Amino acid sequence: MTLSTPAPTHPGKELRDSALRQLDNAARALNLDPGMKKFLSTPERTLIVSVPVMLEEGQLEVYTGYRVQHSTGRGPGKGGIRFHPGVTLEEVEGLAMLMTWKCAVTDLPLGGAKGGVSVDPHKLTRRQVERLTKRYTAAILPIIGAERDIPAPDVNTDDSTMAWIVDTVTMMTGQHSPEVVTGKPIELGGSRGRAEATGRGVAFVTLEALKRAGRRPDNTRVAVQGFGNVGSITAKGLAEAGCKIVAVSDVSGGYAAPQGIDIPAAIDHVKRNPKRVLEGLPGLSRITNAELLAMDVDVLVPAALEGQITSANVHEVRAQIIVEGANGPITADADRVLADRGVTIMPDILANAGGVVVSYFEWVQSRAQFYWELDEVEKRLEIYMRRASDLVLAKTKAYDCTPREAAFIVAVERVASAIEKRGIFP
Repeated sequence: MTLSTPAPTHPGKELRDSALRQLDNAARALNLDPGMKKFLSTPERTLIVSVPVMLEEGQLEVYTGYRVQHSTGRGPGKGGIRFHPGVTLEEVEGLAMLMTWKCAVTDLPLGGAKGGVSVDPHKLTRRQVERLTKRYTAAILPIIGAERDIPAPDVNTDDSTMAWIVDTVTMMTGQHSPEVVTGKPIELGGSRGRAEATGRGVAFVTLEALKRAGRRPDNTRVAVQGFGNVGSITAKGLAEAGCKIVAVSDVSGGYAAPQGIDIPAAIDHVKRNPKRVLEGLPGLSRITNAELLAMDVDVLVPAALEGQITSANVHEVRAQIIVEGANGPITADADRVLADRGVTIMPDILANAGGVVVSYFEWVQSRAQFYWELDEVEKRLEIYMRRASDLVLAKTKAYDCTPREAAFIVAVERVASAIEKRGIFP
């Protein structure tokens, strides 16, 4: 008798199922009404669109696009657009739900949404990607807008993508509409400080966790996995606060310096390096990614990719505080092991929410056509991130739970309360 091998679970389905499990846990803790939990388990609106693109060779290619609005109970939908061959409906549904919780935990008057096109943009020319973006925008235009759903950049999209969306909406409506997206170029109404917002937010949350643990920054050793936009800005913020950054990594490998890394010099080196990597920076010793994750440090900031700490390597992790700069860097199995060991994990829906907070600021500025100076953006970001961190850490004591569970409890409670006060239409 031949036994068939079960089909592997798709990462998008795993992400959606993980988001649903977190909702179930929060619902139990809050004794949430079963009907409300069912409502929050299901997207409010799902749009699947065909995206035809005429290639230069005269060939017509057709891609599939999605826009999912999980909840608008607290305000218009908010969430990025990604261009990736692995985009699926299940993935977009899960990401939209997580955006609902991310906006709610930071107390933004926004709901959760997400979008994407199943395409490898690296196989297209820049002109073809522009056509793809504009056709996709035209297809989802009936459900997006400043009062409905505000997209932003995500995987393989950037400020240029957002500029193309603004242009499409303006041409199709006859109205200049910079407020329809965030993450725009400064010249089109983008916010100062948006590029650094996620990293600065991670640094703020880390400092709040240290304060709650009774640790002084100047007596704290930190390892940062990932030295891109998020990791480098996080390292810079923590170094400025007095922390000693003893290890960092990027696509070229890991680097360590027990005496501490000169982070401004490292950032400058990356800017001057054509490959934009840390390789060649003097005074550092090479280490592997596995060695970085297992370093004897006080704080570990995984700010690179998802699924970095798993059941295979979780027993080697020695940091007592982990701050998730990336989305989903710790698998569910590893998360349970770390929680049982008493490791404090500041979850991604809180720790890396600085980007959506400043996206909210950008939306406010674009609607008012009045733009803030950088110091005002940074001051307001710190207020939002510290306030959210304080509340989540307080809830860990009130519910005797982990910060991850507390963050979901805060978010679900806020969304459910808003829906209950509005009432169910009609």
